[in-house]
Amino acid sequence: METPKHRLESIDQFRGFAIVTMVLANFTSGIHTIPAWLHHAPDVGLTLPDLVAPFFIFAIGLTYGLSMQQRANRDGWVKTLEHSFCRFMAILGIGSLMITIGLAYLNDPTMINWGVLQSIGVAGLMTVLVIRLPTLWRLGVGAVVLGGYQVLLDRYWVDVTIRSPHGGLQGALAWGAMLILSTVLADLFHDVARGCKVYPWASLAVLALGVGLAFLFPVSKHRVSSSYVIVTLGVSALVFWGFHLLNEGLRVRVPLLSAWGQNPLLLYLLHYIGIGLFFLPGVPALYTNAPLWVVGLELALLLAALSWIAWRLQRSGYIFSL
Repeated sequence: METPKHRLESIDQFRGFAIVTMVLANFTSGIHTIPAWLHHAPDVGLTLPDLVAPFFIFAIGLTYGLSMQQRANRDGWVKTLEHSFCRFMAILGIGSLMITIGLAYLNDPTMINWGVLQSIGVAGLMTVLVIRLPTLWRLGVGAVVLGGYQVLLDRYWVDVTIRSPHGGLQGALAWGAMLILSTVLADLFHDVARGCKVYPWASLAVLALGVGLAFLFPVSKHRVSSSYVIVTLGVSALVFWGFHLLNEGLRVRVPLLSAWGQNPLLLYLLHYIGIGLFFLPGVPALYTNAPLWVVGLELALLLAALSWIAWRLQRSGYIFSL
């Protein structure tokens, strides 16, 4: 995370936007009355919720290298790498615990114990290994990992990744490639001398490459296909650029998103408690089969509660981090 000296509100707001969309997508995922375009695509295809996890991955990538460099300047690279390793192992462990609790409640032995936090944890660990490499080397590593994953996916892994949330352990390779490539675009953005001029065009080029790949490999979040990774990486980079232009160019700010963006992990964990309040009673009319007006009311209550918590944490100066 950036120090206050280097902190950009546009990054906080984009991170806040990412976690808000994640809350919305997770809440509506179990509701049958929600239109199909507000659910994840069942396999091939791209819907709005399919963009949510890439938003968050890209938000991590935006500050990954900068944060590690600042910590290394203070503590040295050995301690910094140890801290990053422990941090992402903790995220992986928290994700495993949450999924295990969910599986125990649902009592469904056919489900695969994997979730978004585990994917983020593995992606973070992969990026730790290469973050000190020059930008072009990281670009090469990300491309090779993603290309290798696509080959293995087509030959061996399609069935298991489709059945696994976020592609399972195999799909984590693709999420790792996405995070590594996100740090490459982040390097361009943070290069004040020339990068900011190149960044939007590079983001457009990434999106165009992803569209081209879609003719060879189907876009699929469940498979975490290479075309999905590149398309959503380009979209995420451009959405962030929009936030940056609004904040730094037009001085348009949304302070509440900044508050969300300063404690994303804590708010992510807390939102599951909110979802549980509606889901655990086991009343279909309250959650799974709830009419849209009930869904809207419940979402408003959940977002209001989390926004109040985010605002109070910001006012107190508290930032939850691992």
